[in-house]
Amino acid sequence: MIDWTSVPWEAIGRLGLAILLGGLIGAERELHDRAAGLRTIMLVSGGAALFTIYSPVLGGADDPVRIMAGVVSGVGFLGAGVILREGGRVSGITTAATIWIAAAVGMGAGAGFYVLAPVAALMVLVVLSAFYLVENRIDTAREVRTYDLTLPLRYDKVAELETAFRESSLHVTSHRLHKHPDRILLRWRATGRPAAHDDIVRLLFSDEEVSEVRY
Repeated sequence: MIDWTSVPWEAIGRLGLAILLGGLIGAERELHDRAAGLRTIMLVSGGAALFTIYSPVLGGADDPVRIMAGVVSGVGFLGAGVILREGGRVSGITTAATIWIAAAVGMGAGAGFYVLAPVAALMVLVVLSAFYLVENRIDTAREVRTYDLTLPLRYDKVAELETAFRESSLHVTSHRLHKHPDRILLRWRATGRPAAHDDIVRLLFSDEEVSEVRY
């Protein structure tokens, strides 16, 4: 027979709260189809809470923080696994940060912070959802494109196009030039408004001396 009076109901409640809060954060990640979705964030938050609950026993009464410090290191390793570098772009940093703070929320729930942990989870949702819209607005106002151009073997043509980019209010952030016996290959990475990019694309397509354009 199970002695129901000995069941650690409070600890189970803390674990359940951590998994619930992790589910709320993970649902937002799942909605945007990120690498770490609903189940991952729930497990991270629940695992952090469980280790926090275990820490007074496993770490000893004099050093309960030792197990929790190990959780922080382990979560950092897990977060690093979702960071990817593709060419000159790094992706997954927000997802890694979400895993990290979901673990912090789980540790808070596991430690019995019944108000702070839900408030922290709510703040995380505000940052991920509301500021996602703000970030998109900023991105649409400042677009980055890479242009691969094939030009005749004339340096003055390079200077002419560089002037055209500048007059279109585009800022060239990287500049690579390859000289071949009969042509010049350019790769420019430019930042600016989408309308400015559209203007320069029209100019490049109408220029008969530009034999190839890729962006």
